[in-house]
Amino acid sequence: QDLGRDLDDSPILHVFASIGSNAARSSGPPSRTAGGSHLAEVVLDLAPIEDRPGWTSNRIASRWRELTGPVTDAVDLQFNADSFSAGDPISLQIRGRDVEELKRAALHLRQELAQFPGVLDLSDSFRAGKQELQLNIKPEAKSLGLTLTDLARQVRQAFYGEEAQRIQRGTDDVRVMVRYPKAERESLGNLENMRIRSPNGTEVPFSAVASVIQGNSYSSINRENQQRVVSVRGDIDRSVMAPEALIPAIQQIICQDASSFSSVDNSCRNDLFPGVRYRLGGEQLERSKVTSSLGKNVLLALLIIFALLAVPLKSYLQPLIIMSVIPFGAVGAIVGHYIMGWNLIFFSLLGIIALSGVVVNASLVLVDFINRQRADGVPLFDAVTNAGVVRFRPIILTSVTTFVGLIPLMTNEDPETFMFIPMAISLAFGVLFSTVITLFLVPSLYLMQNDYLKFIGLGANHTEASNAPLTAAAVNLTADGSAPIKA
Repeated sequence: QDLGRDLDDSPILHVFASIGSNAARSSGPPSRTAGGSHLAEVVLDLAPIEDRPGWTSNRIASRWRELTGPVTDAVDLQFNADSFSAGDPISLQIRGRDVEELKRAALHLRQELAQFPGVLDLSDSFRAGKQELQLNIKPEAKSLGLTLTDLARQVRQAFYGEEAQRIQRGTDDVRVMVRYPKAERESLGNLENMRIRSPNGTEVPFSAVASVIQGNSYSSINRENQQRVVSVRGDIDRSVMAPEALIPAIQQIICQDASSFSSVDNSCRNDLFPGVRYRLGGEQLERSKVTSSLGKNVLLALLIIFALLAVPLKSYLQPLIIMSVIPFGAVGAIVGHYIMGWNLIFFSLLGIIALSGVVVNASLVLVDFINRQRADGVPLFDAVTNAGVVRFRPIILTSVTTFVGLIPLMTNEDPETFMFIPMAISLAFGVLFSTVITLFLVPSLYLMQNDYLKFIGLGANHTEASNAPLTAAAVNLTADGSAPIKA
């Protein structure tokens, strides 16, 4: 209700609540909680973003979290704003055989992660069930021939009942259950005072053969590769910290010994809980898979760029000169993140990859102009100098206009577009930085290429062949006594 008053109720279309189980709903994100009488879920169906200006889903979740505050006796409380994602921003799996050690390791990990700013809604997959009485058989019972199964069966018969017969009443079967009277089934004292039958028919007091411990069972125990698995999950306020910036800290917590890290499944162990292994998962695992796939595709893209440049230029060295600015574009992207105060994240990498196909434009313009000048008979050094002078203005204007066009996206404060800001920073600063480098690097490399070709015996022949027609014309005209033509 408080949240509705803050939002003026307009952004909220529907409110769905379930207590005890997950009722099916036709729309909205799938439930993140398992069924159970001790669980509850409230889901808000929001209006489209254009109908709730200023109220993004993350902001609504944050405001809801503030208004709710701590809930007394709540074991787990989560506020999720993303309907569909690659996984939780923080997700780790803890695997082992000892349930108690897994529980302690999960608690320790949650306590360590809670110390980082921006970390929210930490939880683990340990779900305590309802309170129960756990029966433990004493050694004295074994001498009487009693087993834990015998003990459990007799306690069940006394308090739940044993079916004695069924009576047909019309179309219904009525079960007749034999058990203790209701007054003798309402306290723990009744259990401790009951008598247990031994296999030989004698009856002994319950307290003589068994003990009772009051506790909670686990509602579910997940397994993977025959090992128990506990998942620790959490959310991150991206306006405070990027998920990628937390990974080194998490690895330092879970991998005290770097030699224990396994690159096969991204898992490791530490000395604090030697019986368990930690494994990064969720959003980070999915992104690492995507990053690995991107690495292969980037190499293929660079190879295609090289081929597209080599065919029209008819050279294997000039495409390398043109593509030499790509690493400097990546440097510019990194510097841009530092200037803007952003951490390098996955979307920054996507921007750098897109940058690879953009920064070669200025280099291509310079190399093409130099080639045209040389084809017209201009000396090499003059051709390189003319390229820098003539193409300086269009190259600078193109880069500056690209940078200015990306400024609105880089300075946008809407959380819904936060993921695009690192991409814009990579593109804007990468283009700007690489352009400045291009004006100095490409001419220098072109001259070095010519020296290299001369060194291996190819450059001189190429130069003579390019200027041969003009030189011959000059000689012939001079021999006839006409005015010489200067090449």
